[in-house]
Amino acid sequence: MPISADNFVSVEAVSLAFGATMAVREVSLAVRRGSICGLVGSDGAGKSTLLRMIATMLMPTQGRITVDGIDMAADKSRVKGLIGYMPQRFGLYQDLSVEENIDFFMDIFGIKAAERRARKERYLGFSNLLPFLSRPAGDLSGGMKQKLGLACVLVHEPRLLILDEPTNGVDPVSRQEFWEILTEMRKLGMTILVSTAYLDEGERCDSLALMHKGSIIKTATPDEIRAGFVSLEEAMIAAIRAVDGEIEHDTFQR
Repeated sequence: MPISADNFVSVEAVSLAFGATMAVREVSLAVRRGSICGLVGSDGAGKSTLLRMIATMLMPTQGRITVDGIDMAADKSRVKGLIGYMPQRFGLYQDLSVEENIDFFMDIFGIKAAERRARKERYLGFSNLLPFLSRPAGDLSGGMKQKLGLACVLVHEPRLLILDEPTNGVDPVSRQEFWEILTEMRKLGMTILVSTAYLDEGERCDSLALMHKGSIIKTATPDEIRAGFVSLEEAMIAAIRAVDGEIEHDTFQR
């Protein structure tokens, strides 16, 4: 897959093995600059592993990953500086307040005094958390915790935001508010790569990549994937069953 100036992320024939197990197999993916790309698929499909590789947390066994044209293997630290990564279980400090948590992350990212107040107001404002500055993070609802986690990731203003099922188990209202923040970030030029278990969230993405058994089996817009089917869910199930059928047929022929 040739690197294009339009693509902020390029994943080229990437694989990762844990011992004899291939967690990700020959995956290629392009994420357009300033877009939201959704990663969907069944549990155990390899979504989290792929996101962790793009976030520089794991190195591929083979293949190449570039972010903004920078080869991750050649300049990992430079790529890392472009990325904000929020794993499924984000490390908030439960006994620290909302304000103390975001102050802590600004300390980590070395944000200077002149910028601290503006960024705190901007990202806690986006998250509707300014009225709760003194509340311990442990006393927040699940949705508020996720929005605080997102605010903490955003304070260093990454160019690529990577989110691993950030709204899993969150109530519908909080999910809506979370996606309103993501949409605003995209309008400001941020590139976003997000895995999700909710297909209504998949409909909000500019493009979708469907993963199954460690491989990406389809990449297209939500409308293109859904074409000819009643829903996105039906389209995805059909695509997965078709691949499984091909695998079974190939195994039988051998």
